[in-house]
Amino acid sequence: MPDSVRLPDANGEVRDYTPTGRFLYAEGGAPPRTRLPYAAVHVVADALADASPVGPVAVDWERTLAFRRHIWSYGLGVADAMDTAQRGMGLDWESSKELIKRSVAEAKAVGGRIVCGAQTDHLVTGSARDLRDIEAAYEEQCEFVEAQGGQVVMMASRELARIARGPDDYARVYGHVLSQLGQPALIHWLGEVFDPALRGYWGNVDLDRAMTVCLKIITANADKVEGVKLSLLDQQREIAMRAQLPSRVRMFTGDDFDYPTTIAGDGERFSDALLGAFDMIAPAASAALLALDGGDVESFHTVLAPTVPLSRHVFGHPTFYYKTGVVFLAYLNGHQDHFRMVGGLESGRSALHLAQLFVLADQAGLLRDAELAVDRMRPVMALAGVAAS
Repeated sequence: MPDSVRLPDANGEVRDYTPTGRFLYAEGGAPPRTRLPYAAVHVVADALADASPVGPVAVDWERTLAFRRHIWSYGLGVADAMDTAQRGMGLDWESSKELIKRSVAEAKAVGGRIVCGAQTDHLVTGSARDLRDIEAAYEEQCEFVEAQGGQVVMMASRELARIARGPDDYARVYGHVLSQLGQPALIHWLGEVFDPALRGYWGNVDLDRAMTVCLKIITANADKVEGVKLSLLDQQREIAMRAQLPSRVRMFTGDDFDYPTTIAGDGERFSDALLGAFDMIAPAASAALLALDGGDVESFHTVLAPTVPLSRHVFGHPTFYYKTGVVFLAYLNGHQDHFRMVGGLESGRSALHLAQLFVLADQAGLLRDAELAVDRMRPVMALAGVAAS
């Protein structure tokens, strides 16, 4: 039985907590056959580099690539250089290019599936003068991804959200960029709950109208769209949109609050997955999806059920900072030797939030080595003034 650790609770009290010490999953798994799952993955910062929140980005490439091999070992695909990797929150385009180059090469070496984010974040905020500037920025990034051998995820653009006058501007930009691609892309609709700068995307604050615009763009370019990743944390909207997609276009759930329901489907339609939550729960996701392959829907839900409270906690308000929890669990599980993040984002969540995360990960059977996790939890709590027992 592992030692206990002192943790704060929501009432402001400090209590001893003894983890169960049970890791419930296998050490790997085959790629699922009935669903196409991607884990949106984080980057590991180089904690010893002379970097700052406003300085050059420093990435520990060895640990970053090792984590991607961990995801592939469970049969999941990797979605790289997206918001989980801190695009728009510390990871700039120059560092993203190096990440894409290295990760795609690693995917080829191990036979892993990979998609990579392309957007317009190399433009200085406020610098885009017209839609052609936006198109050119997207083209540059998409060309780079495809030149490395990667598949594009066309991410939402803050600059497009800033200058677009209405739905027609989105239709023009997306239609033009998609037409240039060598292979179909995934479109990522990232909602304002994840990034407030994207409020009113698709030319509408009203989400019903926004969804109609997005569907029209997908339908008009269906031969260039493999799927859409919906990140609104709105299950019913995902289900409604999924039913209206062209027949060959996949819905990739981005619902980190209720992924079991959307992945399982309703007997007629289901969602594939592209989830930041899968960065944390890859062993459970693999086990559940393999059970689903075998027709065991009950086991699928049984495996994933205890992971949902963990994911809802990590992606809770303000959702913008969910990356902090994702990296913290990677630290607890030994995937990196420190709890430091690009841009200093380790400060994005409170000590109480991290303490609750520890408990929920333990209850989900996701702490690979409870003794190591306790040893790593203690100094984090000590920094918050929680004395060891």
